[in-house]
Amino acid sequence: MDYNKLFQSKTFKAILGGIGGIIIFLLILQLGMSIGFKKANFSYQWGEKYHQNFGGPRGGFFGDLGRKDLIDAHGVTGQIIKIESSTLVIKGRDNVEKIVLVKDNTTIERLRETIKLSDLRVDDFIVTIGEPNDAGQIEAKFIRLMPPLPTDASSGQLPPQMPKIK
Repeated sequence: MDYNKLFQSKTFKAILGGIGGIIIFLLILQLGMSIGFKKANFSYQWGEKYHQNFGGPRGGFFGDLGRKDLIDAHGVTGQIIKIESSTLVIKGRDNVEKIVLVKDNTTIERLRETIKLSDLRVDDFIVTIGEPNDAGQIEAKFIRLMPPLPTDASSGQLPPQMPKIK
């Protein structure tokens, strides 16, 4: 068998080119998977360390979300203590009272249902997102009515991991 003719034949060159092309394709595929894994890992770590970086909920967004760990930036989290026309007074963290102004374009939701301002009651627990105005009030863009805290059926008391805001 003449190896020089074999190595110089078009068929051998085509097979060698095909094998080379497959190897390059697999290397590019491996590189893409490696980059994708690094991006996904970065995104996961960013979310888990959000609190450490930006003051979000302790334990990340998927950790234990006690109601005192919600962020109050441009909003307030707490219990409604007074309702007057389109103004809510909310008792937030550390018993700080904040005034929330409800506008016509404010969205109010309970779970996935859009509700009206008239559906809110004193002692309801809400999370409000909005913008502060010059008077220090929060002009609400979105209000979410939180479901009631679970209670111990025998004593009617809240479980120790879910303190009620006083």
